[in-house]
Amino acid sequence: LLGLCNNFSYVVMLSAAHDILSHEKAPGNQSHAVLLADILPTFIIKLLAPLGLHLLPYSPRVLVSGLCAAGSFVLVAFSRSVGTSLCGVVLASISSGLGEVTFLSLTAFYPRAVISWWSSGTGGAGLLGALSYLGLTQAGLSPRHTLLSMLGIPVLLLASYFFLLTSPEPQDPGGEEEAETAARQPLIGTPELKPGSSSGLSLQERWTVFKGLLRYIIPLVLVYFAEYFINQGLFELLFFRNTSLSHAQQYRWYQMLYQAGVFASRSSLHCCHVRHTWALAALQCLNLGVLLLDMWFSFLPSIYLVFLIILYEGLLGGAAYVNTFHNIALETSDEHREFAMAAACISDTLGISLSGLLALPLHDFLCHLS
Repeated sequence: LLGLCNNFSYVVMLSAAHDILSHEKAPGNQSHAVLLADILPTFIIKLLAPLGLHLLPYSPRVLVSGLCAAGSFVLVAFSRSVGTSLCGVVLASISSGLGEVTFLSLTAFYPRAVISWWSSGTGGAGLLGALSYLGLTQAGLSPRHTLLSMLGIPVLLLASYFFLLTSPEPQDPGGEEEAETAARQPLIGTPELKPGSSSGLSLQERWTVFKGLLRYIIPLVLVYFAEYFINQGLFELLFFRNTSLSHAQQYRWYQMLYQAGVFASRSSLHCCHVRHTWALAALQCLNLGVLLLDMWFSFLPSIYLVFLIILYEGLLGGAAYVNTFHNIALETSDEHREFAMAAACISDTLGISLSGLLALPLHDFLCHLS
């Protein structure tokens, strides 16, 4: 529930922001501003996480995350200007980034199996968020009423944390059996949950732990760089004229298949555990290379082959995410785990930011060639 709610609001709000910008007839370069407002606040939050943000108590962080999610819905719903819509994007970005840092750090106090559950929820948010916004608007609701009807999602996030989430055991049990027998007192009835042993780490210890995390962080950065380079720079240009699908329909299918792949692989940890995430990074970069070559030489004969590649892209991205954090949980010591989970959060956002710097200029360059 926490993973689903944390990312659900973000996905839905971004879809609505683009919708409203198009209705306002905003200039084309506003998409760059939306991308910047989308990723920059999350990047700053995740950059600050290992420097001290993770030392703040958890409950206030969750409360701020929920309020920012609700604020993003309200701002975008009632937006009458590009600036207001962008403020909604910023609030959603703050909510998502702060929530991810907080909840991944919190997994250090629970059985390691919760990492798989969190990842599955975040993967489902992309699929269900996009589907719910599309379904409600297609059913006749205006974007404004659709967004206001989803204000229950931030409420569910806060209720899940304060009333459903159980108090963590003092030890770190390792599997689902222990998870089922964990303490059953909701957090609202316990003393304020504060950061654990990592709060006493010196700067030198944090730097040492961070250097040890690079073997996990670098592959995940590469996976997300290649993944979002494809999504931001190539999706709109992968157009097949020999099908019954319009350009817009092809793009929507790309997005849906990508989200389906992410959801499936983020939920697959119990079926397939990958120790060496470098292999996933290499395969994702190979995907990028194949699609880039197709932009120049158009050698892929059918859109259905591209559908398979994009589904595979989502599978690789989701698998890299869940396996990276699972490996960190398995291979870091108890006193370092909370800090390590917060520090590794920068990986996906750094990869997305780097891809945006290159993908958008490349997209414009290829558009001018065509």
